[in-house]
Amino acid sequence: MNLKVLKANLILLTAALVWGSTFVFQRSAMQDMDPVSFSGLRFALGALCLAPIAYARSKRPSLPLPGVPKWLPLAGMIIAGTVMCFGINFQQVGLVETTAGKAGFITGLYVIMVPILGLAFKQKPDLGLWLALPLAVTGMYLLSVTDAFYLAPGDGLVLICAFMWAVHVLVVGYFSPRMDSFVLGFGQAFVCAILSLIYALCRETITWEGVWASRYALLYGGIGSVAIGFTLQIIGQKDSPAAHAAIILQLEAVTAAVSGWLFLGESMTTRSFIGAGLMLAGMLVAQLWVFVPKRKPQGNNGTP
Repeated sequence: MNLKVLKANLILLTAALVWGSTFVFQRSAMQDMDPVSFSGLRFALGALCLAPIAYARSKRPSLPLPGVPKWLPLAGMIIAGTVMCFGINFQQVGLVETTAGKAGFITGLYVIMVPILGLAFKQKPDLGLWLALPLAVTGMYLLSVTDAFYLAPGDGLVLICAFMWAVHVLVVGYFSPRMDSFVLGFGQAFVCAILSLIYALCRETITWEGVWASRYALLYGGIGSVAIGFTLQIIGQKDSPAAHAAIILQLEAVTAAVSGWLFLGESMTTRSFIGAGLMLAGMLVAQLWVFVPKRKPQGNNGTP
């Protein structure tokens, strides 16, 4: 069982690496497109990539899974896609009125929200997780917040985003063992794309020139981040506890910072490297704790 969980966590780590590298393309795309328009189009592309696989797998004789109501997959796609849409776009709008560093830190607070919300669903995190949380949050602060920390109007929107990502991790944790990963991946991307594009058509301007100028960002964001990254998250969460998944997926911020340093010339200070190291330490503590031998209660065996 431990090896099964470890394999799932490695899949989640791959998803975090893919998402983090996407920030390089997202940053460049914002020069030519409005944020929600970009989200809507890249999720539409991701859904298009997943559609043939999802359709083929939905026709398998083994689906629906035994004991799973026929309506549950549709509910999973709608709920996960709606939560995802709010999470992504609250962050994008909040970034207009706050700094990227604070937005990254506040968004990363979902790593605390997941185990707290999980208690309502009778999910009891182990001691390793509680030891890992302060390491991860401190690392996120050192990596992301480099100026005076004060509350800006956009911070509240980003905090809502963090809450929505925590809910999304728990939603995926519930639905992923009960339905096909590719069906859920397609469904949530499709719902997120539709909702985002409805908003974009009403409040933003989509031009062919902007789309063409952002074509590489859309291709990488749609195929890499949405079709591959979010599907890997679903596959990984089939066997990984939601609280552990949150800590691993938080490493997206580390990958984003390193990618910006390598490809965009953004600076990383000693403080940033220490923060990244603490986040990595938090992930390792959470994952390696499962291999610590548990003491079995001693029986009486008739002795005093």
